Amino acid sequence: MKVELIPEVLPEEKRLPLWDHVGELRDRLINSALALFAATACGYFLRFRLWDLAKRPLLRTAPGLLSPFAYTDLAEPFFSMMRLSFWASVFVISPYLFYQIWAFVKPALHERERRMAVTFTAVTSACFVAGAVFAYFVAFPVLTGILMDEAVRAGLRPNLRPNEYLNLFLCTVLGTGVSFEAPVLFYFLARFGLVSSRSMLKYWRESMVAILAASAFLTPGDVIATTILFGVVLLGLYFISAGVVWLVECSSADRRA
Repeated sequence: MKVELIPEVLPEEKRLPLWDHVGELRDRLINSALALFAATACGYFLRFRLWDLAKRPLLRTAPGLLSPFAYTDLAEPFFSMMRLSFWASVFVISPYLFYQIWAFVKPALHERERRMAVTFTAVTSACFVAGAVFAYFVAFPVLTGILMDEAVRAGLRPNLRPNEYLNLFLCTVLGTGVSFEAPVLFYFLARFGLVSSRSMLKYWRESMVAILAASAFLTPGDVIATTILFGVVLLGLYFISAGVVWLVECSSADRRA
């Protein structure tokens, strides 16, 4: 029997007026902004330790480099440390930020789904942290190793600017953390009937080609090494997401039985 995943419609009395949604969004944004401000202020006191952590993957890749960083703008070190403190605070308080997202969408959900607040916050936080940890210990060292090897072969001496290094570091770590949220995204897509596990598994070859093409385009340096590394990770996330969609379909079928 074919099961159609059609999202349930809330009763009329549970729908909130538009301005109530705007006010709820305002409150959640204010709470998130205050938490980010407090966390960034605390992180700034630890800015030099955070900087040591940020440059450690590069120094491990090229242990002979004692001081590869330099700056040409007097204000660059200050703003670089401030930006690093901000994004470190995002990483630390990510569970609270994910909870604010959940609290905003909660009025549109049913009672059974509202009780999933702790589960949603834990899963989204775990996915984000897992992606960031993978990028810090695996993806970014591999990427810096490829780029440094290219520079050595060209006979170039490193003289890196902190701001540009942080651009690459933060984009890699945060981007990988966000990409690990794919199972959560597909959960909601499945919840509203926009994807199905059957179609995801049917077109997995086409998805693999698209993933490998995106990996080859987005990662610099040795195409084979970077494409294999990031392609395998993204393909694994794709199949995990297909499993999540299948579980949503089974749950919806049980409720309608």
